[in-house]
This record gives sequence, structure tokens and C-alpha cells, in this order.
Amino acid sequence: MGFATDDFKGKPTIAILNTWSDVNNCHTHFRDRAEEVKRGVWQAGGFPLEIPVMSLSESFMKPTSMYYRNLLALEVEETLRCYPVDGAVLMGGCDKTVPALIMGATSANIPSIFLPAGPMLKGCWKGETLGSGTDMWRYWAEKQAGNLCDDSWNELEDGIARSPGHCMTMGTASTMTAIAEVLGLCLPGSTSIPAVHSTHARMASACGRRIVDLAWDRATPKAFLTEAAFRNAVVTDMALGGSTNAIIHLIAMAGRAGVKLTLDQFDEISRELKVIANIRPCGDYVMEDFYDAGGILALLSQIKGLLDLTCPTVSGKTLGENLEGAEVCNDDVIRPLDRPVGKAGGTFVLRGNLAPDGAVIKPTAAEPHLLNHRGPAAVFSDYADLKARINDEAAGLTADHVIVLQNAGPIGAPGIPEWGMLPIPDYLLKQGVRDMLRISDARMSGTSYGACVLHVAPESAIGGPLAFVQDGDIIEVSVDERTIHLDISDEELAARREEWKPLPPRHKRGYGRLYADEITQAHEGCDFRFLHAGEDTAEPDIF
Repeated sequence: MGFATDDFKGKPTIAILNTWSDVNNCHTHFRDRAEEVKRGVWQAGGFPLEIPVMSLSESFMKPTSMYYRNLLALEVEETLRCYPVDGAVLMGGCDKTVPALIMGATSANIPSIFLPAGPMLKGCWKGETLGSGTDMWRYWAEKQAGNLCDDSWNELEDGIARSPGHCMTMGTASTMTAIAEVLGLCLPGSTSIPAVHSTHARMASACGRRIVDLAWDRATPKAFLTEAAFRNAVVTDMALGGSTNAIIHLIAMAGRAGVKLTLDQFDEISRELKVIANIRPCGDYVMEDFYDAGGILALLSQIKGLLDLTCPTVSGKTLGENLEGAEVCNDDVIRPLDRPVGKAGGTFVLRGNLAPDGAVIKPTAAEPHLLNHRGPAAVFSDYADLKARINDEAAGLTADHVIVLQNAGPIGAPGIPEWGMLPIPDYLLKQGVRDMLRISDARMSGTSYGACVLHVAPESAIGGPLAFVQDGDIIEVSVDERTIHLDISDEELAARREEWKPLPPRHKRGYGRLYADEITQAHEGCDFRFLHAGEDTAEPDIF
């Protein structure tokens, strides 16, 4: 390998877990960042070893990158356990890489620091600022309505993602990296830095230097991932108007640290705190503007009265100490608490006979008139059925219908894909309809918008009530009351349950079989049961 004994003898060995790949556009700058991390490790007297781990590309993995989140978490845990390393730098940013890396490092419980990929630069088309994901969905609706030609669509594609980095809206990537920082696992302010800024390269070297100190101090993730830290994360998620996906990931991450996090805790905080980050899809700006306005530290300074500022962080300082000197430079991007972005909180939890274990909705991303809605169901048995029939005018859907998708959850899809922003029929788009109430046991992209009820639990594939909905059934959702109700009698619901037959297993071997046997439901974090927190796994024997 070309190393002399003096290069590593008596020095902390630092694993740099790199999720770079040619098929992950969010991480195309990670080859350079890994070298900058190594520089920092050498500077601090450590010995760096770059180790590739699975790259979860949000755009290209099928059926969904969420299907493989737990596989990456397992790979990270075992990589850190089997190699002779004293600390780790976790390089991630694209949606599922963030929770996966943190889950695996938490279970391995060796000193770790998270290096966020950073958001890409803002997009542009004909002078208009574009936000990845959010504006793609918006203009796709216009294309389906016949208001946008193919050439214009191609121009949009060329202008919407103009640099390395993850989505520059408040999608899952921006939400989860911010949460990683609030949990204490990142250097202060690091998660807001755009991917191509020179500050980002300097931050990478700083991560390399800091992990050496953490390795000497044996400061492991579980020292930071406390109950108070996770409550801080939920508060921050709500203030950001974060992705609905954050709920699933946070519950799973907390489970790895032995902290019990429930949907009720999210809902409780959503009742207390409104969204103050004016970032798409809930607001007007993008992450580059957020960084220039002061970034995550500035936002946290606005809500510090709701945070436990004594929580330790990898910087060696408390969260409160990290916020000293933070200020808001643009109070339209980062609003004060008395001038929030909207009247609603970040994510609301709904319960009722259609979702006994809960469902979620992001009210700030929906048209207000749909937040309290009653209408007839239009039911699709799976995603293939939806794609085949959604634009059939013979179905006679109106704007008052409630579109229902079944078998799109953790087991049914499988992998609980981002199908939850169900398409609106083309013929209604041409009439000017841009939002409808939509219900599924799927997720949706954090960059998406619309009156979409998601993560319905238990899912339809295991006999949850969503499986028993029929065309024409009346469904009522009241976001104000936090309720979701299928308007049939208990007796009729029980009769339908008796007639229901589960689908045969999709996989009989391999990872698919393991996934189906071990996956938990959305309200439990969709982690594998055998990976939950428990007794530490013994170190491998050395022969």
C-alpha cells in the first residue's frame, strides 16, 4: 500500500465512508471532499482510510432507495465493526444516505462525525429561479395539461440542477442533514453550505481534523443521541417545514440509539410551532438563499427558547454554545416566530378508523380548502393500476374525489416508495385543477406538494383498513381535528376484513425475503426488527 509503519503507528485510524458513485448525482464532488478530509486527518495526526459503501441514488434506484436504506445501515455497522478503525467520517447527503449512515454508525457506536454533501446551486429557467423537485412537479403538471411543450421541458431539465449537491429545496436531503446537525453529529453550520462553495471544502478538512480528537476522546454517537437531542430534532423539523420522510427516519434513528420516539410527539410539537423557514415547497426561496440568510444556526437562534441548549455536539461545545453569534441576515427567508410562513405547523398526524396507527400530512404544501374535505373514494389497487387508469375519462373523477392508492407501503410496494403524490387526471389538469385529496400508504418526495395523506398505518398489504376501501366510499379528512375517517359502519368494515385475502409473498429468497420478514411499519420507522437497539454486538474474534 506504500505506507511506512510510522505513517500509522500510534495514530487513530479514521475510516472515511464515502457514498460517491457515478450514478449518484448528489455526490459527484465527494471524490474531492474525501481527499480534503484525508488532509485534515493527516494534519491532526491521524491515519485516514477511505472505504466505499453503498451509494443510495434517489433518482435511479428501483423500486426506491428507501428499500435499501437498511442495507446501507447494516453495511456501515459491519464495516465499522470488522475493520481496525478508531473513528469514522460519514459522507452523505442524498436522502436515504443520511439516516442510513447515522443508523449504522450508531449501532456500531464508534466515534463518528457526519459530513453533509450540501445543497446544489439554485436552478434557473428564463430568468425564473427553479427549485429541484418542487418546480419539476409543478411544471410537469403544466406539461400534462398541455401548457408546456417538449422543448421547454428539456430546457427546464437542463436548468434545474446546475451543480453537484443534493436538492436545494427543503426536501428530505436538506431536512435530514439539518437534523443531523441538531442531533450534534455535524460541525456547526456545516449542513447549510452549498456543495460547490469553497467553504464546503474547508469544512471537509475540518471534519477530518475533528474526528481525530473525537477518536482520542472515544466520543461515540450514543453520547450525543439522547432523548433531548431527538426532541430538538423534531422541533427543528417543524420549524423548517421539513420533509414528511423525516418522521420515518427520525423514529428509526432514535430506535438505534434506544430512544422511543412516537408520532404523537411530532404532532404535539406541530401544534406549538409554525414553519419559519420560507423555503420551497412551503415557501418562496431555496437553500442557497437560506445559507446567505444565516443558515441553520440562524434558524435555531430563532427557536432557541424551544430547544435544550445543553445537548453536547461533536464540536466539543453544547448546542447553545454553537449558536453564539448566530444572526438572521434576511428575515423574509428565516422568519421570526411571530411572522411564520403559514398558519399551519410542519407535519400533522391524523388518526381514525382508516389509519389506526396514524398517517401524516404536510398542510403547508396543500391547498387550504382540501385540509377539511369530504368526498367519494376513487380506489386503485396498486401503482400499476393507478398508471393504467388514472387518465381514463370514463372513471368520471371530479375535483371532489379522494384518490386512494393501496399496496404501496413497506411490504406492499415493496419499500414504501415516493408514490404518495398521486397524479391528478390529465383531464382535470386541463380544467385547471392543481390539487386533490390523495391518500396512500406510500411516502412522497420531500420536494413535493399537495394535499397528500401519507404513511397510512397499518398498510393495506398486511390487512390495514386502507385495503378495504371501495370506489364510492365516503372519506372525510379534518386536518384541524387531526382525523381521517372511512364513513362505513364497524360491521361493514369487519365484513370486508373477513373477505380480504393477502397477496402472495413477492420474494422467496435474498434481500427481498429478509426485507419482508423484518421490516416494521411506517409509524415504527421502517427499520429491521433485528437491527433495533439492544445489547452491543460482540467484537469479531481475531485469529
